[in-house]
Amino acid sequence: MSAPGSCMRVGDYELGKTLGEGSFAKVKFARNTKTGDRVAIKILDKNHVLRHKMVEQIKMEISTMKLIKHPNVVQIHEVMASKTKIYIVLELVGGGELFDKIVSSGRLKEDEARRYFQQLINAVDYCHSRGVCHRDLKPENLLLDLQGILKVSDFGLSTFAPQLPEDGLLHTACGTPNYVAPEVISNKGYDGRTFDVWSCGVILYVLMAGYLPFDDPSTPALYGKILKGQFTCPSFFSSGAKKLIKRILEPNPHKRITIPEILENEWFRKGYKPPSFEHEEDVNLDDIDAIFNDSEEHLVTEKKERPESMNAFALISRSQGFNLGSLFEQEVGLVKRETCFTSQFPPNEIMSKIEEAAKPLGFNVRKHNYKMKLQGDKTGRKGHLSVATEVFEVAPSLHMVELRKTGGDTLEFHKFYKSFSSGLKDIVWKSEAITEEKEEAR
Repeated sequence: MSAPGSCMRVGDYELGKTLGEGSFAKVKFARNTKTGDRVAIKILDKNHVLRHKMVEQIKMEISTMKLIKHPNVVQIHEVMASKTKIYIVLELVGGGELFDKIVSSGRLKEDEARRYFQQLINAVDYCHSRGVCHRDLKPENLLLDLQGILKVSDFGLSTFAPQLPEDGLLHTACGTPNYVAPEVISNKGYDGRTFDVWSCGVILYVLMAGYLPFDDPSTPALYGKILKGQFTCPSFFSSGAKKLIKRILEPNPHKRITIPEILENEWFRKGYKPPSFEHEEDVNLDDIDAIFNDSEEHLVTEKKERPESMNAFALISRSQGFNLGSLFEQEVGLVKRETCFTSQFPPNEIMSKIEEAAKPLGFNVRKHNYKMKLQGDKTGRKGHLSVATEVFEVAPSLHMVELRKTGGDTLEFHKFYKSFSSGLKDIVWKSEAITEEKEEAR
């Protein structure tokens, strides 16, 4: 069944739901119409890239991902461009972020944490062997496929060893504060490889404890703890895990354990399986320059005259969150970063109702076709909370509304969601079966 209404295609790919959205890019679910393969497509606005002088950074990210062909790293399939957009076609990793697993399940059992840590070290070891340092390793950048295999993503802050200055050290402060190494904070230059090892140690601690080793609402205080290596391991950590973590979270990078040493560590090697894959020596990077050359363009056709009709492919891509009962009746703790609900109201009325519910909560509303951006006017722990909504047509008299957190803190999104949802109850559709079950329960 094809989409009779709005449809967007990029080359051979039909685009589906938005998987993620940030300040500089959007990632969409997509399907290759010739092969049927499902992929993720990262979409960047070319003018935005040029205006913010990000051309070299984007080229670096794409080049890095092309060079790293490893089972524990998200793979890049191809790169395309139109006059206005850059499209990076990536391996679809369907199991979500490792961060979400920790949020929903809490700390992991030691054997499970070790298994993910082993895969992380395998990936980072291979990256370093190819001269690539990630520099932003954290659970949010570690994805899981449907078989539970870990995949490292987001090489936007990565760097090549050949780019190092004469002193052999990097000087650009980057990374996420809680995961950043002390030598980066001290601003005296650092080795990207030892930085990555430190971040891996913080990740291992978080997987096993369920919370950060270094944390403080005050950034100067947080950095003080990191510089001193001031942390304690919970009593339920095994002695082997404690010893390894203390060797990784060593403030002096010259005394810190190296990846070859981690690979020989007794605790690490329990149940260890070395990665098995084919090494690709020849990598073609010619198409990276071509994406900024208008003569090498892939035309995109897009029509937005009405809400996008949801074909079977798109509906299946949303099936995990698709519930004909009101998803707004979930407990707030189960809501992560996106949710959806169905409505029998006309799309214009749905849009108006969303706007009416958002404005009293202190949100500015921007509308474009059947999409809305809600921007909070208060600055939270991670900046302004922002939410994207979009209306899709499932049938002529039935619509699905998708809501996604696109910025700000997840816990603040939970609080917003609880208040926001109460203002939309009138338009949320409940199936007769679910209504009858609730009546019987009463």
